[in-house]
Amino acid sequence: MSRYRYSEWDGSQELFDSNADEIMDELGRNLMSYGDVSYALRLMQRGGIKDSQGRRLPGIQELLQRLRQKKQSQLDKYNLGSMTDEIRQKLDDILQAEHQGIQRRLDEARQKAEAGAGELSPEMQQKLLKTIEDMAAQNLKKLDELPPDIGGQMRALAEYDFMDDAARSQFQELMDMLKKHAMESYGRDLVEKLKDMDATTMAGVRHLVEAMNQMLEQRLRGEQPDFDKFMEQFGDYFGPQPPQNLDELIERLQNQRAQAQSLMESLSAEDRKALENLLQSMLDQGTQQELAKLAANLEALYPNDKLQKRYPFSGKEPISYTEALKLMELLQKLDKLETQLKDSQYNRSLDTVDEQLLKELMGNETAEELERLRNLSKILEDAGYIRWKDNRYELTPRGMRKIGQKALEDIFAQLRKDRAGGHNLNLRGSGGERIDETKQYEPGDDFQIHLQKTIMNSIYRQPGTPPVRLSTEDFEVFRTEELTRSATVLMLDLSLSMPMRGNFEAAKRVIVALDGLIRSQYPKDSLHIVGFSSYGRRIKKEDLFYMSWDEFDPYTNMQHGLYIARKLLAKERGTNKQIILISDGEPTAHIEGGTTFFQYPPSLRTIQFTLREVRNCTQKGIVINTFMLESGRVLGGSFVTQMARINKGRVFFTNADSLGQYLLVDYISNKKRRI
Repeated sequence: MSRYRYSEWDGSQELFDSNADEIMDELGRNLMSYGDVSYALRLMQRGGIKDSQGRRLPGIQELLQRLRQKKQSQLDKYNLGSMTDEIRQKLDDILQAEHQGIQRRLDEARQKAEAGAGELSPEMQQKLLKTIEDMAAQNLKKLDELPPDIGGQMRALAEYDFMDDAARSQFQELMDMLKKHAMESYGRDLVEKLKDMDATTMAGVRHLVEAMNQMLEQRLRGEQPDFDKFMEQFGDYFGPQPPQNLDELIERLQNQRAQAQSLMESLSAEDRKALENLLQSMLDQGTQQELAKLAANLEALYPNDKLQKRYPFSGKEPISYTEALKLMELLQKLDKLETQLKDSQYNRSLDTVDEQLLKELMGNETAEELERLRNLSKILEDAGYIRWKDNRYELTPRGMRKIGQKALEDIFAQLRKDRAGGHNLNLRGSGGERIDETKQYEPGDDFQIHLQKTIMNSIYRQPGTPPVRLSTEDFEVFRTEELTRSATVLMLDLSLSMPMRGNFEAAKRVIVALDGLIRSQYPKDSLHIVGFSSYGRRIKKEDLFYMSWDEFDPYTNMQHGLYIARKLLAKERGTNKQIILISDGEPTAHIEGGTTFFQYPPSLRTIQFTLREVRNCTQKGIVINTFMLESGRVLGGSFVTQMARINKGRVFFTNADSLGQYLLVDYISNKKRRI
């Protein structure tokens, strides 16, 4: 019977749709916080992105998490101590077979001697029995006196004359396996093609190692080794994918040595010592010397201290030495890929990641996800939202308009969600547009007649039969809204408290939205932006999206910001001039006689000089509307109340979530006058 498993939709069931507009929306959100397009792109690559259908493109951090889970699953699965357990078990089986073989030989000899059968005389059979009994006694004594460690046991048994053929054969197989393991510690390539490890084979391996040492020593002396000649003589040792040059051979051997060293480091101290002694005992003195020389030469040319690593295994599944070396190779590759992925978080192109290695370890789907991450910037470039200039990404005018429009849409969408009676918002943009209310026509009014009400007025005035006769007083026209032109300076607090309290991103988003609103709906209005912390400064519109807080500046100089705003508005024509002030605290700095004074809590002098600038603005007919965020109700509430008394402007105590709704609604409502 078929079984089906259902799970919650998580966006991973289908591939992410690489839509430029949705990618741009995510870029805009990141840009609000950090003000750097290149960094905002890296954040998307790092954290991933979700499209409008809920399909998610995982970021580098999620790929790293998958990779680490894959590595941890291997560590949780295997027990490296089982390698020595396997060797001990094989050795125990050999010793048991030898004991049983000795007893069997004794039993057979005694049966023949007692029966007296066969070609041998009874006397010769007794002598043969005595010989076998003496040999058995000697062998049993040797077996009883074997050293406790497996390395010592292997060395002793190598000199031992087995009485059981099966035990002798098993021991030879174990010896060959351990000799291969000993050579694998210096390079699996050297033994993969070897079927047995007899004296002739070991001599050939020793000549191979000697030839490699000769090449490496030539390289160390600055000479040019003849690699092609070496491969002609020893190429068969390296299988179907031999190294193409000496550098590749060196790197391959060092990687394999590092795998063997990591394997040893990952064992318990007891198992490590036992295995090292065992493998060392498998090689003759000459081969050991050449291998030690090879290790030193490789280390001099290609240090591997960063390659070897101890892995904390905690599983129960047994594993052989050869399988463990292959596992070390896998873990080494996973470590390499992990390093590449971590480094790629700081690289715009993600080219530091080996695509083939990623496919090998994580599969084609993950490789495709990485390619989609790599293409995010290209998609935005092709759509005309960003461009590469002066070694960094920047927004194009189209990209700026897109982010401003999105910020505006988000705020209006939030307004629509508010309960009835929150704010009334009319989005008609040009002057003199009609609204749903009507009035009796007066000379000079736009003749936008409400026909139904006009006719009904005539009928009410002259009830009776048709025809309807219209008089001047019957005409009903739609009311219209006249839009006033205004000049605005938006002052934004850039001190450190704004991002620390989570207010900066929301405030910046509102400024971007207001800029977009004015550009699209009120193009005759002017908007200037002034940022202030210890000092005030004008921020150009083209720099608006890159604006960020002053990271190491905790002070708030409203006085200087108001001064700059007043100077900017002095250049503007018209009478409707306003300053929109966004802050989360009270002034803690002012300029007096060309010197800046800082003090927290604020000094009376700072308060006085700031209020003096408020009076200067008031005298110039500039209205100051203040939006005080979060803790500002406590910290700056008294101060902004004094500002409002002097200036007759309004004060809004709000939070980051509601700032955009209050500010934009207030701006739009002040644009309209019913006529």
